[in-house]
Amino acid sequence: MTTILTILYSVIALVAIINICVELKRDLMMLQQNSYRNERYTKWLRVSGDTTSTIRLCGYAALLFSISTIGIEIVSMTFIAIIAAVNSYKLITARYKKPLVMTARARRIFAVSLLISAVCLAAVPVFANDVNLCRLVALFTFVALGVFLFSHVILMLANIILRPVESHINNGYRKDAERILASMPGLKIIGITGSYGKTSTKHYLHRILSEQFDTCMTPGSYNTTLGVIRTIREYLKPYNEVFIVEMGAKQTGDIKEIAELVHPTIGIVTAVGEQHLESFKTIENVANTKFELVDSLPADGIAVINDDFEPIASRKVDGCNVIRYGISNPGNARFTAIQISYGADGTHFTLKGSNGAEIELHTRLVGECNVSNLIAAIIVALELGVPEAKIKYAVEKIEQVEHRLQVKRTPAGITILDDAFNSNPTGSSMAVDVLSKMTLGKRIIITPGMIELGERQSELNRIFGEKIAAGADVAIIVGHYNRDAILDGIKAGGMDMANVHAVDSFNEAQAFLQTFVKTGDTVLYENDLPDTFK
Repeated sequence: MTTILTILYSVIALVAIINICVELKRDLMMLQQNSYRNERYTKWLRVSGDTTSTIRLCGYAALLFSISTIGIEIVSMTFIAIIAAVNSYKLITARYKKPLVMTARARRIFAVSLLISAVCLAAVPVFANDVNLCRLVALFTFVALGVFLFSHVILMLANIILRPVESHINNGYRKDAERILASMPGLKIIGITGSYGKTSTKHYLHRILSEQFDTCMTPGSYNTTLGVIRTIREYLKPYNEVFIVEMGAKQTGDIKEIAELVHPTIGIVTAVGEQHLESFKTIENVANTKFELVDSLPADGIAVINDDFEPIASRKVDGCNVIRYGISNPGNARFTAIQISYGADGTHFTLKGSNGAEIELHTRLVGECNVSNLIAAIIVALELGVPEAKIKYAVEKIEQVEHRLQVKRTPAGITILDDAFNSNPTGSSMAVDVLSKMTLGKRIIITPGMIELGERQSELNRIFGEKIAAGADVAIIVGHYNRDAILDGIKAGGMDMANVHAVDSFNEAQAFLQTFVKTGDTVLYENDLPDTFK
């Protein structure tokens, strides 16, 4: 009987170890989505309630029962087996919007977290060497449950332990990137930043400048210092003539750090808005951080800045040449867009300079935000001497950046406005404006609302709800994070609540959409929250 029990306990212990591995891997995914920053990861833990999830609460109860004087060993082991098996199955079969990318850094953190876990488990036979094998395996399993319950702490400890290593590695990468840039003195470097619009502007500028120059840009969302370093080391070629660098920021000083690495001579500031107020706290902090790019430009450099945003329009710039542009606030702008019209083939508009010169343009893109981003790109192209004919041709051929108000049409005749990548108050408002102009069929919006807006989170999502009421016929609100605020806004906007539906997940929204969508309808997907939000 003892032998059978030992085998059974050993199987449970193995399941508990597997549970530790899959849990640490899932925790690592969330740490990665929080930029490997323990403080951000800790904040996510508080907001998400991950440490007090049902499965963990059951685990705490099982651990307390196991170490109590009334605990019955076989009952405890059964509880642990169920908890470990259920959690392992759940995590192994889960599908994530942004799955873990096993980079070299992620592998190092995972390996050290496994090592810490192994040390905890190895301590069991050291401190309990006077018990029989069956009891030893049971104690081992109890400790494995404890490791699972405190996996977040173990992961953050591994991250702290590796900080000197990561710093040394990153310094080496940075020096190599600096060496590469120093070997290309003729390279024209353009920095792009903004609360939003920077990725789209980067792609538009790259397409236009490629008509005249051999151009390299930071790929995807490689907009951190390490992302730029990686681009320089892996993508930048000796024959490139222009390097376009997207510059993102999570805190003050981030853009300055990138600028000190690449030394741009042209800088674009696309927007200063409420995006990321949760981390920056005030709009002034956002503006100061974005203008770290402008402040880094040399005296003969060029700052191209968007006056449609008051924190930009009211900011004086003395250290370099300034070219201002704007659509809604063209007063002091050197360039603006007039005669903007939307059609089935995209957008027609005229770029007008303060000297009276005009360029008539057509693009497949839609939305005022995209016209604004195009203006910034065209200004830089003109400053670099790209002929007007080449600019017009490139603008005509530009494809929308994926998930950024991208227009698609299904074989069933349904128009899709895919604005799922990221949502902000200005961009979401413009997206709904585009939706409102689609009058052939029903206008449907699917959205979880906007995030990272700090104390204004509820207020701005409520305003967004009012905008939805004015521009959509059907609204599907996904998840719980902003649900109440958006619904309050929709009610205030006077929308028929029979056409408003709240669902728990994107998959549920898709399934519900299929029950009523028809040819001629337009569906706007506005934002798609990552796994760090519910």
